[in-house]
Amino acid sequence: MRRPVAKIRLEIGRLQEQLRQAETREAERVGRLALRAGLCEIEVDDVVLVAELEKLASRFRSAPPLSLATQGKSRMGEQVISGAPKGGNGAA
Repeated sequence: MRRPVAKIRLEIGRLQEQLRQAETREAERVGRLALRAGLCEIEVDDVVLVAELEKLASRFRSAPPLSLATQGKSRMGEQVISGAPKGGNGAA
């Protein structure tokens, strides 16, 4: 059964609105995490920050997912991810 073009356009509009809302929620979540991590206190050019965040995202995409138990260990300062500083505070 073929759907009329008007119905398809209406559905596309609804999906675009859902996408916009989902992107807003994710942006707010990432923003809150950035605040907690202290990124807002660092004076760095946006281009440099985006490049570093892309590297970080790439690292997480290629790494196996962390379990809740592993995440807890990483918070206690144990080295969980290769290359991560042992007992560090995350500051370079």
